[in-house]
Amino acid sequence: MNEIEIGRGKRARRAYSFDDIAVVPSRRTRDPEEVSVGWQIDAYHFDLPVIGAPMDSVMSPETAIAFGKHGGLPVLDLEGLWTRYEDPAPLLAEIATLEPALATARMQEIYRADIVPELIVERLRTIRDAGVTVAGALTPQRTQQLWKTVVDAGVDLFVIRGTTVSAEHVSGRAEPLNLKRFIYELDVPVIVGGAASYSAALHLMRTGAAGVLVGFGGGAAHTTRRTLGIHAPMASAIADVAAARRDYLDESGGRYVHVIADGGVGTSGDIVKAVACGADAVMLGAALARTTEAPGRGYHWGPEAHHPELPRGGRVEVGAVASLEEVLFGPSRVADGTTNLVGALRRAMATTGYTELKDFQRVEVVIAPYEGG
Repeated sequence: MNEIEIGRGKRARRAYSFDDIAVVPSRRTRDPEEVSVGWQIDAYHFDLPVIGAPMDSVMSPETAIAFGKHGGLPVLDLEGLWTRYEDPAPLLAEIATLEPALATARMQEIYRADIVPELIVERLRTIRDAGVTVAGALTPQRTQQLWKTVVDAGVDLFVIRGTTVSAEHVSGRAEPLNLKRFIYELDVPVIVGGAASYSAALHLMRTGAAGVLVGFGGGAAHTTRRTLGIHAPMASAIADVAAARRDYLDESGGRYVHVIADGGVGTSGDIVKAVACGADAVMLGAALARTTEAPGRGYHWGPEAHHPELPRGGRVEVGAVASLEEVLFGPSRVADGTTNLVGALRRAMATTGYTELKDFQRVEVVIAPYEGG
């Protein structure tokens, strides 16, 4: 490991963000039309390696349906406004008009309402009736309480998503969620995270998870680095977790666990680099919050923004730049990597000579700190 001495009593490993690396073309190129960007997790195939983040500013039942029909995997936040209020539209409109200084306090008030189990069932049914793969997310803290409601509602994929999720949570106050027992007894595949290190990811893989989320989610709307001092440069985190996947594949006799980049994947170039570092798919928040159909109306926030005791995020203005179709497939009218995300991934793969995502994970990368070009 490339360790650096911070001071006489502390050493640290150098880690890299997406901005620190670049993909290198090889001797072969392909036609973008020959490139496949589809992926499969458990029994579910998706045309796009893109997951809609379970955030109220990104996914409503309606946008989940639209996103699913475009070939992505939408995940609904089952602790969000859609499961607390029969009609959250007025509250979403209010959040979009709040003064910045008042936003956090007012959002804490709005999200103080109880979660209604019947609304979980209703929202998931709406998505299922549209013929779209049904995925819902809970935090580890709520999973014990609500998992049966979610499974009975007919969810296809179950997501357990938190800032940091471990396979072994130690608590002196209450019996923690035993992930290994929980996943083993569940009849649906589980995606779990975030994790940002080799050892944490390996332990999550050993619980039986079908996929592991890498990172802490909510990149654009996150202030965890400022409030808790915790941060994971994504290029290194994905590469570390991909190494855990490789070793677990050998350890388990061939069981493949999908690696999903979650957080800090804001542009098409970030998606390309995430796959190049070993990700099978990416979870997008801000990139999809920029669509004109997004429920956030040009604003983006995650559950950390309204935490009742220690908010670790904010409501961020991202703007409404283009339709969902344009953000995913173009045509792009700007050159900043915010639209035609899938087209950019196809072109990057074609330019470096790859036609399959798993092969593209082996592409050469170099350390090339961003200099504005």
